[in-house]
Amino acid sequence: MAFCPTCGTQIADGASCPKCAGATAQSVSATATAPGAAGLTDNVAGALAYVTIIPAIVFLVLEPFNKKRFVRFHSFQCLFFAAAWTVLWIGLAFIGHIPFLGWATVLLWPLVSLAGFVIWLILVLKAYQGKMFKLPVIGDMAEQQAGS
Repeated sequence: MAFCPTCGTQIADGASCPKCAGATAQSVSATATAPGAAGLTDNVAGALAYVTIIPAIVFLVLEPFNKKRFVRFHSFQCLFFAAAWTVLWIGLAFIGHIPFLGWATVLLWPLVSLAGFVIWLILVLKAYQGKMFKLPVIGDMAEQQAGS
């Protein structure tokens, strides 16, 4: 999905914005690569938002980036993913201390770690490509927050 460079409304690839009626296919494809005031393009800022939660918070606070829906979406998705990831690790730590179930977490830790790394890598790459890749529940929450 692409976004209107004027108002930020989500539109289909190659379509014009129904609100502005001024977005062309060329300007829509340029939205993810339009440079911000700090010299970062939107796709680079979206990818950098996933490098710990610090850049995500910074992009939500700083003026040129907090106005861009694409960067806000990826920043919120990073924060929600980090929160879900923390809850999952705490849950696994509790299960690890339960008798007769603790041995199962020994097998789960590496698999969960690998799955989390793969998901993180996909999120970074999709953001760098200028795409709005949404995780099932977290992505909907991030999209809701980014739109407000």
